[in-house]
Amino acid sequence: MRQPTGSSACSAKRDVSATRLVSVLGLAFGDCGKGLFTDYLCRRWGAHTVVRFNGGGQAGHNVVLPDGRHHTFSQFGAGTFVPGTATLLAYPVIVHPTALLVEHEYLRRCGVDDALDRLLIDARCRVTTPFHQAAGRMRELERGALAHGSCGVGVGETARHALLHPQQALTYADLAHGGAALDKLEAIRDALLAQFGAVCGAPNKQTAYDAERRVLTDAGVARRWLGQVEALLRRAPPAPHDAVATRLQRPGTVLFEGAQGVLLDEWHGFHPHTTWSSIVPETVEAVARDAGQHGKIAHFGALRTYMTRHGAGALPTHDARLDHLAEPHNSSDGWQGRFRRGHPDALLLRYALAATKQLDGLLVSHLDVFEREKALRWCVAYDVEEGVERVRIRGIVPGVRGDLEHQAGLARLLSGAHPHYAAGATCSASQFVSEVEALSSLPVLFGARGPTHEAVAPLVRAFR
Repeated sequence: MRQPTGSSACSAKRDVSATRLVSVLGLAFGDCGKGLFTDYLCRRWGAHTVVRFNGGGQAGHNVVLPDGRHHTFSQFGAGTFVPGTATLLAYPVIVHPTALLVEHEYLRRCGVDDALDRLLIDARCRVTTPFHQAAGRMRELERGALAHGSCGVGVGETARHALLHPQQALTYADLAHGGAALDKLEAIRDALLAQFGAVCGAPNKQTAYDAERRVLTDAGVARRWLGQVEALLRRAPPAPHDAVATRLQRPGTVLFEGAQGVLLDEWHGFHPHTTWSSIVPETVEAVARDAGQHGKIAHFGALRTYMTRHGAGALPTHDARLDHLAEPHNSSDGWQGRFRRGHPDALLLRYALAATKQLDGLLVSHLDVFEREKALRWCVAYDVEEGVERVRIRGIVPGVRGDLEHQAGLARLLSGAHPHYAAGATCSASQFVSEVEALSSLPVLFGARGPTHEAVAPLVRAFR
């Protein structure tokens, strides 16, 4: 069986003579290894640009270097440790300017001083403000036990507010015009403040609610925030469309790095535990076409050897006995809440493949799990209660785009599903790879036996 060799990606031959377009898309609820594979592929193919094409500041893609340095990439592309690799925040990414400055400082501490100089931000990108972040948190606090699983950084609130009040939507280009930007910020603050009372709907969350509400009632926040953003504008001014197009049409390798996973997609995820973002190949291709890049994009789906979920929402194969599996960069603290682990799920894998539709191959992380866990089992069906009977379900299918009632029905089904496991356990990396290929009818192109690029290797020998 084919297994990763652990050979260093730095020694791999790079092909930068032709244009190569690749996307890395998560096939679960996030935490699939997108950061690791982006870092590896940037090194292997000498990528000149990583394009963030969806989501915003709520992403968390971990990259660990062989020398022990680590960074959780939120808005910068996960290829930023590779000298010369640029990041493009393309429209419709939602930009969190002050969080970008904080992230740049963390990168500086990791030895990367020029990340802002390698950053392009599409002038059309919408912007998350302190008011969006506060309002999003207040909305989540009011939900109490029915929380959606927000990351607490305001991405969803920014998208929601722009839909309801398009004239108030703040773009990155707007930030270069201080007076007009200030007027929009005050309009956003007034509109959001009017949506909340002084009392939180969940009484035990009142203290946290009050802290966020003070952001909306402080008349000085907007001006102070704009003053902070000036430091970002000086280093990364709004990029006009022709600059974006020039970057994406440049010969060489471009990687499109997806945020979150398709099981959290705004249309294909399980409503309401979703993100306000689309995580499918069509989104990647729309961004490329917008920049005049019409080349073939190879779409790679990333997955772990076992299921994980951070925050609210169903995880049918959750098994507390798997909590011993180390998770150094995901905790149960913060806005999302508990980080859970579960056995591999054939139904959710097939569902993710149906939602993405047009993948060219797979990337599998955490193949080294079998050194510590010898009893991962494949869930091949769900048992669900229908009235007084228990019914066995062997597959679920996405609804048509926009049918959130269908997606909410799937969420209810998953929340009551009891996993039915295949006989026998998956005990080795090679066995898991073979099982995934049989389930998906796709080749596993690269696999990782550890957290650094040195632990990644090609599994298809003909694949350059």
